[in-house]
Amino acid sequence: MSKISVDLAGNGYDILVEAGALEHVATHIMPFVSNKRVFIITDKNVADRWLLPITAKLKKSGLAISSHIVAAGERSKSWAGLEQLTDWLLDQGAERSDILIALGGGVIGDLTGFAASILKRGCQFIQIPTSLLAQVDSSVGGKTAINSRAGKNLIGRFNQPKYVLIDPLVLNSLPDRELRAGYAEVVKYGLINNPLFFEWCEQHGANLLRRDPDALSYAITQSVQTKASIVAEDEKELSGRRALLNLGHTFGHALEAETGYSSALVHGEAVAAGMALAYHYSVRRGHCTDAEAQRVTAHLDSVNLPHGLESAGVKASGETLIQHMLHDKKMTGGNLPFLLANGIGQTFLAPDVDLNDIAAFLDIAA
Repeated sequence: MSKISVDLAGNGYDILVEAGALEHVATHIMPFVSNKRVFIITDKNVADRWLLPITAKLKKSGLAISSHIVAAGERSKSWAGLEQLTDWLLDQGAERSDILIALGGGVIGDLTGFAASILKRGCQFIQIPTSLLAQVDSSVGGKTAINSRAGKNLIGRFNQPKYVLIDPLVLNSLPDRELRAGYAEVVKYGLINNPLFFEWCEQHGANLLRRDPDALSYAITQSVQTKASIVAEDEKELSGRRALLNLGHTFGHALEAETGYSSALVHGEAVAAGMALAYHYSVRRGHCTDAEAQRVTAHLDSVNLPHGLESAGVKASGETLIQHMLHDKKMTGGNLPFLLANGIGQTFLAPDVDLNDIAAFLDIAA
């Protein structure tokens, strides 16, 4: 068991990483319940596996449970999905003192967290992430959002949860592809600022993907500790420190947009390809060696993750991908900063990148 604190002035919270934590879910969340009722938001896939057992445990502790199930996938993270959720909560008589539980992956966490931030001007929510990607990334840090026609996560708020409950054992029922996609975000933490953790990934990543419980628990704990420390320094991405968490995402979001935010390329796969592209572009700019970029590519390839345009199934021109990037929420004054690297574990924010040069690079990238 590991407990990690996100140290935010007046807005901090704890994250518990514990194998088997959901067996005692009521014990963990009862300190945050004041009205003896909770509202669970989940998706169809997660509900089929986890909703009934969790509901039974909560009811046994005397709680009244209402649940709202949405379709699985990014399409639920929309204006329509937000409207349906908030209307349901209001119909149920939800109050500001009530607790919402986001039971699911990143889509559910984003949708629930955003709804909690605006319902009656704000109520509380707890994250119970059920995907590796959500456990190591999206459930921590308070970024909540929905998608729009212009792009992904462009409408949202920072809204920190009251608590995050992570049970690595839930990953035993996660499809292999989703586990691999989440692993891309694990690798990211090594590439940001921890070369020793990247070495650990090279040595133990295959074990993690075979669902070795020790490897999963270690990787989740290390990832969450890294993210918690960065969020504590820069909660709302004002100083630039938190921007390091976006390694691979500027390229990755463009790839997702080009594939229509569809199952053709899920988020973690796009991030993996984006990280490899960021390292190879860093070579083009003279920041790191080709050997380091090849090392990143080799590891991603070894675990069957995309590591470039071809392996991501994207054939668009550089100019087409640039047009997607122009909707990136990090655009400031017409400039788009990129996360690049001076080497393994040495990510930095480059504010002076020429988008025409990015387009030329993408035209020759594999």
